[in-house]
This record gives sequence, structure tokens and C-alpha cells, in this order.
Amino acid sequence: MVRLDAIDRKILAALQQDGRKSIAELSGEVGLSPSPCLRRVKALEEDGLISRYVAVLDQRRAGLPVSVFVSIKLERQQEEALDAFSAAIRGWPEVLECYLMTGPRDYLLRVVAADLDAYERFLKEKLTRLDGIASIESSFALEQVKYSHVLPLP
Repeated sequence: MVRLDAIDRKILAALQQDGRKSIAELSGEVGLSPSPCLRRVKALEEDGLISRYVAVLDQRRAGLPVSVFVSIKLERQQEEALDAFSAAIRGWPEVLECYLMTGPRDYLLRVVAADLDAYERFLKEKLTRLDGIASIESSFALEQVKYSHVLPLP
């Protein structure tokens, strides 16, 4: 864990809202001159706290309005089976998130699709063809109540 002071927190909060801010804008917002502000941003990048800069797209406007949460139970929870499943999932662009879970299911996935037919194709052509899956349960999101990429820094 990286130790953060108040200025680092301000920098990170500002960049989480708009990663395209110029150093001049950012430095004015956090109360530093540009050179020390840039040094702090570079240090946060080198420490790995800032891992990358991305554009956050609107899922619906991108033509992918369907969100499906998929619970997966594997036949075996041995390391090889977990690794094989994880490797396959990493290559599928429809899977935006994948978590190894505790409890009755082994994995929880968030999958996006253009429509129900597209999800059915994903299910039949990719997910069900993986070896070692004991069960698949799909839950369709009716409404996205909240979505955020902003971490609440302590």
C-alpha cells in the first residue's frame, strides 16, 4: 500500500474525475506549481497506484446495453482447473470483470452483450465449451443503479 498525503489524495481524486487534465489545470486545482505536481503524478504512476489512463465509455451508447452476471461452479477447484478457466476468460472481450469467489460458486463474471441473442451465442460458443464447468447461472441486470470507477480514498 502506498502512503498518501492530502495533496496526493487531491491529485488522485482530480485524475479519477478527469484523467485528461493538463498538469497546469491539475496543479492549480491541488495548490501546487506544475513541476512538483508533475513529480507527484510520476511518483504515483511509478508506485503503481495510477495503473493506466482510459476513456470510460457509455455501455448503452456503445451498443452493449445488456449486462449479465454469471456465476460459475467448476467441477474441481484444483489449481490447474482454476488457471485454465482464468486463462480462457482473459481472452474474451465480452467479460468485463471476473472474480474468484468464496462460497457456493467459484467465479462471478460481468458480461456485456448487444442483446439476448448475442449473450446466448457467447454462452453456447464460448462458456459452455470450456472443460471443467459444473454449472452456470446467469442473472440479467434490469437497471444499473450505480456504476463508478472512482475509488473512495481513505
